[in-house]
Amino acid sequence: MMDALEAIMSRRSIRRYTGQPVPEALIQQLLAAAMAAPSSSNRQPWHFVVITDRQLLDAIPGFHPYAAMLPEAQAAILTCGDTERSSVWTIDCSAATENLLLAAHALGLGAVWLGVYPNADRVQGIRALVELPETIMPLSLVALGYPAEHKPAAERYDPARVHYNHW
Repeated sequence: MMDALEAIMSRRSIRRYTGQPVPEALIQQLLAAAMAAPSSSNRQPWHFVVITDRQLLDAIPGFHPYAAMLPEAQAAILTCGDTERSSVWTIDCSAATENLLLAAHALGLGAVWLGVYPNADRVQGIRALVELPETIMPLSLVALGYPAEHKPAAERYDPARVHYNHW
């Protein structure tokens, strides 16, 4: 398995997948990694919906314009926040989503982050599809599968965006 810095520097959004199923054991590792994320006051406001049902995966592009890869994906994980548990659930759940993406890459899976919140159409579409309770807000959906494409690491460091002590 790759080390943390290698995973961070080489992770890319993968939108093409083979038909190989993602084993449940790997899904559990991804969820454990997501739940290892930091959260404000350790409130851990996240909930996750693992979507493997082909009909559900195929329905999402009907209301999410950037979800065209889901009919090829073997699974998706929806990260949701409990709005009653934390006022900063979006930050905490974003950290969990990033952990999930890095773990997927380190385990040899391809993944891409699809934003749901705050787009009202996407929130309502996914809420209805997976029957979320009112206090649970969908933040992000991560499409998963074994990669059918390879992307080289991208050099994104830009010293013009770094400021020391003052702007």
